[in-house]
Order: sequence, then structure tokens, then C-alpha cells
Amino acid sequence: MENVDPLGIHTGESIVVAPSQTLSNREYYMLRNTALKVIRHFGIVGECNIQYALNPYSEEFFIIEVNARLSRSSALASKATGYPLAYVAAKLALGISLPVIKNSVTGVTTACFEPSLDYCVVKIPRWDMAKFNRVSTKIGSSMKSVGEVMSIGRNFEEAFQKALRMVDENVNGFDPNIKKVNENELREPTDKRMFFLAAALKEGYTIEKLYELTKIDRWFLEKFKNIIYYYKKLELVDHSSISFDILKKAKKIGFSDKQIAAAIKSTEVAVRKLREEYKITPFVKQIDTVAAEWPASTNYLYLTYNGSSHDLEFPGDFIMVLGSGVYRIGSSVEFDWCAVGCLRELRNQGKKTIMVNYNPETVSTDYDMSDRLYFEEISFEVVMDIYNIEYPNGVIL
Repeated sequence: MENVDPLGIHTGESIVVAPSQTLSNREYYMLRNTALKVIRHFGIVGECNIQYALNPYSEEFFIIEVNARLSRSSALASKATGYPLAYVAAKLALGISLPVIKNSVTGVTTACFEPSLDYCVVKIPRWDMAKFNRVSTKIGSSMKSVGEVMSIGRNFEEAFQKALRMVDENVNGFDPNIKKVNENELREPTDKRMFFLAAALKEGYTIEKLYELTKIDRWFLEKFKNIIYYYKKLELVDHSSISFDILKKAKKIGFSDKQIAAAIKSTEVAVRKLREEYKITPFVKQIDTVAAEWPASTNYLYLTYNGSSHDLEFPGDFIMVLGSGVYRIGSSVEFDWCAVGCLRELRNQGKKTIMVNYNPETVSTDYDMSDRLYFEEISFEVVMDIYNIEYPNGVIL
């Protein structure tokens, strides 16, 4: 996994992407081999995550920390890849070796298989700075975030825009109109840095200039630029004449109906109606830990517009339960306990369940808690999309 933010910003404060996007093959294997050497040197059996700092201009790297425990980073890695780290670590502690342990997600392969991803995962932290009067909004080496979200897409832009909406339901995505350009905010990042970056891109700041100010890798800056370029393109389109191709491309790079409506001066319902007329609907894809190279019967799902078919059948007869979303001050694990209690009671009554949630820190997003798990936004658009695909018997909020 890779942090979008440069060294100096705590991992818990960083936007994290999996799989890593900016490493060369050589760099990737250099860090991987080092990790194996470190683990063997310490004699670690079980789970361990290592954080590196890598110089982008040379192959110089530093080990920042070695965590031989199930930290929040490993919980995220587990949810991002679908590989059940805690389960496998517990079996190893009992003296059972990797080739003997079945991968409980695929049901076919063993735990020896390294997870390979045919999708992109983005984690964004949630801060609740506004609830405190005298707190600094600057982010750095101390951790201030109170929760995090995880989104899944078939490209970075799709996953990134989804994640921004998950963090705050009042945000439409990578929106350049929320903040005004401010170079100090780019130089010394705060919890709102992404929206200052969006505003700067809309104002025509070059990738080089933004790299100097933020030290965010140019690869990510190019991807952000793609979104803003398309935002500008949408603003030039008249809502009565938006074509199939323009709408389809917008959906492929993570624009929500509400976001498109704001750009073309229409309404969310009108855009949804048009999208359904054009038959632009999302496809359901599985997370199977083996990038579809092996057969897998996993129930770990996400929606994407970058597909051509569904990965599974929809027999109906499910009950859909909506999770509580991102942790924040005043809404935390106790609400997830309610969702899990609901799933367990439905299971006791012999009902099949669908869980919709996007918080990687929760029990409700464990793949074995429900019959189908959608790692998705909880918004009108997405819940209705899932409802129209699955046709459940009921929805529990």
C-alpha cells in the first residue's frame, strides 16, 4: 500500500492507495525482499507490517517502523485485499503452516497465495476538527483523525471520488468550488487540503508547481487533473443535450449523479432518469484475493462502471441492512454493534442478508458477517442501484 501524502504526515492522517501506484518493479521487489529479511531476523511468526520512506529520486529507503501486531494498517490491508490476516495469524500461532491453511475467502486456494488485486482501493481519514474550538487544523506527524473510509473502484479516479463522498455526505466528490486557492494551505496541509488542490487545478496550476508545493507524487496529481479537466468539460455541456458518451465517461471516473447534476445545472433525479434511459448502470464485481485467476465463491462485492458484466447471480430473497458508515465524534463502534446485532438476528431467523457499509474498522464489514457484503457508499444513488440489482425483500436502516 502507498501513502498519497509525502513523508512527515502520519499514516493515519494520509490518503492510502492499494496496490501501490508509483513504485517501479525494481523498487517494489527491493522493499518486499527487505521486509522478508527483517521478519526472518526478528523471528516473527504471524502478522507484521513495515512502513518505509523511499526517496523518489534514488533507491535510498528507510524503515520507519515495524509493527508485529494487528494494527489499523493491517486491518485496512486485510479489508483492501480480502486476505483474512487475523484469521491466518491465529492459525499460525497454533502451529499450523501456511500451505495447510485454506484461504477462507476463495475456499479453493491456500493461505500461501499472495493477494493480487484487479481493482484500486483508496482510504481517506475523517477529521472532526470543527467540533473543537482551539485545535489546529494542520495535519502532520501526530494523528488527529477519528475514523476512516475505504472505497473500491476499477481505476484511481473512481475510487478516490467515491471515498471523498464517503468521508462527508455533503461533498459531491473532488469538487473545485468548495475552497478558494490558497498556496499556504497546499504548502502546510490541513484536513481540507484536497479541496484546495482541486481549486488550484481548476485555476490552471501546473503539475510541477503543485508538486513543489505539496510534494504529492506527480502520478496522483495527473489523476486529480483528469477529474478537474472533466469537471470543466461537464460545465460546458447543456443539461438538455448531454450525450451517452459524456455521461458514461463521467460515471467511469467516479462522478456521482448529484455531482454531474451540479456541473450541468440539473437535478440528481433528472440525471438518474437519463442514465437509466441510456442503460448506464453499475456492474457488481467480487473481491476474491486472486484477481479472478482462480475460481472463487466470495461474497465481498463492490460496484463499478468500468465493467461489462456482473460477477455473480442475483436470486433475490435477501434482507438489506445499511451500516452506520464512518466513525466520527459521537457516532462510533456502538452503532456498528447495532448493525451486527441485526445481521445475527436475521441469520438466526434463517434470512439471507446483504450488508452495505464502507468503514474498514468495523465488524459489519467482515466478509463472514453477512451473506453478501457491498463495500459501497450509503447514498440515495448507490443504495437504489444495489436495490434495483438485488431486489431485496426489505431494507433495514
